[in-house]
Amino acid sequence: MLEVRGLKVSYGGITAVKGIDLEVTAGELVTLIGANGAGKTTTLKALAGLLRPAAGRIHYNGDDVTALPAFQLVRRGLALVPEGRGVFGRLTVEENLAMGAYSRRDRARIGADFDRVYERFPRLAERRRQLAGTLSGGEQQMLAIGRALMSRPSLLLLDEPSMGLAPLMVQRIFETIRRIAAEGVTLLLVEQNAKLALEACDRGYVMESGVIALADSAPRLLANPQVRQAYLGE
Repeated sequence: MLEVRGLKVSYGGITAVKGIDLEVTAGELVTLIGANGAGKTTTLKALAGLLRPAAGRIHYNGDDVTALPAFQLVRRGLALVPEGRGVFGRLTVEENLAMGAYSRRDRARIGADFDRVYERFPRLAERRRQLAGTLSGGEQQMLAIGRALMSRPSLLLLDEPSMGLAPLMVQRIFETIRRIAAEGVTLLLVEQNAKLALEACDRGYVMESGVIALADSAPRLLANPQVRQAYLGE
């Protein structure tokens, strides 16, 4: 579904991503882990069309989408849940979800997708008329995921979904991620909590200083002494 070759992304004179290769097969749950500043968020932004790569190619469902802007990628079924959630604070929960469906033409099915999101996140249903900026961090994360799902993505990019959340809420968010994957959505997850990410995913990439340092199945990465020492605190 996603094939990335030689991806480089620069900010001014700094190359944050230094020629990485990665791929995600349809139906997989793949994670990209690494320390702060490794280039993970920059990679997701480039994949989502928010940053223009300096070099390399991005193929999605067989098409070269390297130069496509974000709104065209959303229409093709690729959605990003950004780091920091990025909800529209002055809009209600329901208005935020409606924004997730802005590019859809199948208006008759949008109502059913509202119901599906509210069924998945009952707390959002209770707060549907509430301004998003007044929600807790966990509720905002639910809303950010729900908003992305309203675009009916085939590939969902998740950037640090557990950031700043209480442990119980982190568990709930990861349960949601597993359910979304079980329903057939392909996921690429960037996550600081390497242990939770690798336990939830099929495969993983370890990113260090803008390059892919390791790539393997999630169980093998969990057992890798280098990974355990650097990212699992063992």
